[in-house]
Amino acid sequence: MTILAVALTAGACKSGSAPSAIEQESPTWLTKLIGELKLETPANPPAKIYRYTYGGQEVYYLTGRCCDVPSQLFDAKGNLLCEPDGGITGKGDGRCPDFFEQRKNETIVWEDKRES
Repeated sequence: MTILAVALTAGACKSGSAPSAIEQESPTWLTKLIGELKLETPANPPAKIYRYTYGGQEVYYLTGRCCDVPSQLFDAKGNLLCEPDGGITGKGDGRCPDFFEQRKNETIVWEDKRES
């Protein structure tokens, strides 16, 4: 069993999919989201997740995909707060129009480094 764990760990490192230190400290819902994103075809531009302070709380921002796909902003528990940008208008869903002006303490949590 130990040999299998070592082999799996070594394989993960070779493929470039080993989790970063920030990923390892992430909430369970976020780790699951990252896992789901890794199963999808890489986006262009690549998907990224940032952690910020916004509205007095810790939030996570998933960048939008190509074209009309909106970004998503989650609270620390994984609840969708809003879609700050993207969509047909490019302005998101309008529920957090001040996000880009008010966000603070940017930390990148995850970046999809696979080639599209």
